[in-house]
Amino acid sequence: MTTSTPDAQALKDEIAALERRLRDAKARLSPDDVVATPASPATDAALHALLLLADSALPLGSFAFSSGLESYLAHHKPSPPSASQVPAFQTFLRLSLSTLASTALPYVLAGYRSPEEIGRLDNDLDASTPCTVARRASIAQGRALLAVWDRSFKTQYQTTQSNPQPSAANVPTASEAAIKALTAFSLALRTSPHANAHLAPLWGLVTSILAVPLQQSAYLFLFSHARTVVSAAVRASVMGPYQAQAVLASGELQERIRGLVDEGWNKGVEDAGQCVPVMDLWVGRHEKLYSRIFNS
Repeated sequence: MTTSTPDAQALKDEIAALERRLRDAKARLSPDDVVATPASPATDAALHALLLLADSALPLGSFAFSSGLESYLAHHKPSPPSASQVPAFQTFLRLSLSTLASTALPYVLAGYRSPEEIGRLDNDLDASTPCTVARRASIAQGRALLAVWDRSFKTQYQTTQSNPQPSAANVPTASEAAIKALTAFSLALRTSPHANAHLAPLWGLVTSILAVPLQQSAYLFLFSHARTVVSAAVRASVMGPYQAQAVLASGELQERIRGLVDEGWNKGVEDAGQCVPVMDLWVGRHEKLYSRIFNS
């Protein structure tokens, strides 16, 4: 009896996490006795890809979106007007992360685990996103991620991940299957009016090609959203850059993201849904603002 690909990947992620915890525990027990072992090339490659995706300079266009923050602040004026907006922002960030975890994270996990289903996942996410503004932002960033893959990552990672000596069973590797699925989807996007290219499933698919562990891929997906919202708060004069970094570095945010990843780890796309309905109203009413500095 063989283990399915998603289950095998989950086991690999769990083993890697346990090995890291074991090394940390040994280091705390007797730091002088622990011999540092060099990282493997595969580990270095995954870390390199993780740093690329975590770079704020990655051209996904997320800087143009506030994810509803601008609309939320416009509808929640502090009293008195001179009062700080930071408490309201903290509430919004918590609810926004919950929304993303309940609506999009299952598609990230599914896109990573089942790359051949990318077309269906993209279509399902499009059909289950009733908010036009949120849908438009998701598609804009998803297409930007595809452009990053085509123009920046494709040549390097297709060469790196290719297998010049196929196995005896002539079965493609998981990375080769993911590249093939992404190539077919990119072609369909240019020829079919029904393809949309939402960010969440494409994030899962691309990170699987880049060999980023699934748990780290999910964590970075949520963290990148938090970073975008915090950056929007700085530009909206809610807080300063040092205070923004304090929010991102806080243990509270780390625990929040880890908890959301653990909560959604075994959740399928059929269980995805909006857990904060008012968030769709805040995002959707952004277009109705008299003046605005973000696209959404």
